[in-house]
Amino acid sequence: MRSLALRRLSSSVPALALGALLLPLSGCGANLPGNGSSYVIIQSLQGASGAKPDAFGTTLASDVQTLVDATVNGQQVKSPTIYEDPGRAVLLLAMKDPVGAAPTTTNLVTFNRYRVTYIRTDGRNTPGVDVPYPFDGAITATITDEPTTVGLTLVRLQSKLENPLRPLVGGGGALAISTLAEVTFYGADQAGHEVSATGRISVTFADWGDPD
Repeated sequence: MRSLALRRLSSSVPALALGALLLPLSGCGANLPGNGSSYVIIQSLQGASGAKPDAFGTTLASDVQTLVDATVNGQQVKSPTIYEDPGRAVLLLAMKDPVGAAPTTTNLVTFNRYRVTYIRTDGRNTPGVDVPYPFDGAITATITDEPTTVGLTLVRLQSKLENPLRPLVGGGGALAISTLAEVTFYGADQAGHEVSATGRISVTFADWGDPD
């Protein structure tokens, strides 16, 4: 009886081992977003001060008011000015099945809008009180398997005219507000499957020193 039981056990081992091998393969790509065969990677997300719109970095010091040189009645003065802060992202298409064929035109993803939401790590996230209001922006960009750079607005002009940013002018209010700007791009592949991709960048709002 003992030898028969051992033979039955040993004969079942290959089946169990085969099942263990097949299980991970059957779930390949299940944790990736969307229902299509492709998805989008955000390779980088950067921001720049509106006063220096070409100086992009991986963090953003957002100036709520900038004093710029201006001529008024023949006199050189410092004029209070508010700028929007631009952002840019580098996006790349990838396939969920890493051993499958290269992407076709059907797999390409076109984004048509994005949403920016601000988050504080201390949990105080009431829009208009603790952080600026979230907003949506329009964008049209088709993402391929070559890196694609897209531009966006990271901080709106209106946000600097509203609470809680407006009181920061002149070193008032909370002096500085540190946030994470969460940017989510929305669109679909060419077969209509919805696709989204999300990235974050640190944004600190204050009445920063003005550039020369």
